[in-house]
Amino acid sequence: MKYASPSSVEEATGVLAGALSAQVFAGATDVVPQIRAGRKQPEILVDLKGIKELLNVSNEATHWRVGAATPTARLTQDSDFSSEFPGLSEAAGLIGSDQIQNRSSLGGNLCNGSPAADSVPAMVVNGVRAVVAGGSGSRTVPVSEIVTGPGKTSLADDEFIVEFEIDHMPAHTGDAYLRLIPRTEMDIAVVGVGVRVTLNNGGQVSAADIVLGAVAPTIVRVPEAEAALVGNQINDEILATVSAAASAACNPIDDKRGTIAYRKQVAGVLAKRAVLLAAERAAERNGDAK
Repeated sequence: MKYASPSSVEEATGVLAGALSAQVFAGATDVVPQIRAGRKQPEILVDLKGIKELLNVSNEATHWRVGAATPTARLTQDSDFSSEFPGLSEAAGLIGSDQIQNRSSLGGNLCNGSPAADSVPAMVVNGVRAVVAGGSGSRTVPVSEIVTGPGKTSLADDEFIVEFEIDHMPAHTGDAYLRLIPRTEMDIAVVGVGVRVTLNNGGQVSAADIVLGAVAPTIVRVPEAEAALVGNQINDEILATVSAAASAACNPIDDKRGTIAYRKQVAGVLAKRAVLLAAERAAERNGDAK
């Protein structure tokens, strides 16, 4: 197996175009254990950490740019980013241990294709876009369209994500990500829930996004719960509807970490809690992010 460390996007796409089989990585926190576990080795491993664009974090006029290989520790330690997107920052901070977060990245967490990836529900509710590079040029797509199944993505063999675009959080808007794990840390989510809520001046919900992780082969949106929130004050009756809709939207499996019934119940409970946390944060955001 060969190893390549390109220093530009163009060089990386050239390497991928000329390889019979290649595996890109942005931190190797998943690919190394997978190879050690017996997954078929590619002809060449392509390390993306040497490409400047993939390590850039910039706060621009209308949005943030976050390089796909940027260590998640850099995001969680960025006070401006974490203040504006506390849910997404907290989700990034749940990827592995402190040591792993010096290598792990949003791009790697997404493209590994795990149904339980912590950052994905949080990115989807925030409308994050992925800038994808490949041999035929670049394209920008919603993060929600990247993962197509466990370990599978919509990216072509010669494509990889360069960066993410994250529009600034509007006023009176807040996000949250909550998960349940069997242990206190360093574990895979049994259920994960990402929520984003916008409140109007009267305290009613004017926009809502709810996304579940680890309860189906890919992330699951809960439009019934979103519709129940919009136009209403958050109260016990609305939260009960949100909980029931989240449980009903699940399509989980039985495994050693939880049964189908347990996952459905947990999804409903976490959805309620995440809505309340996102709404609390929304109420505290009285001005624009910039």
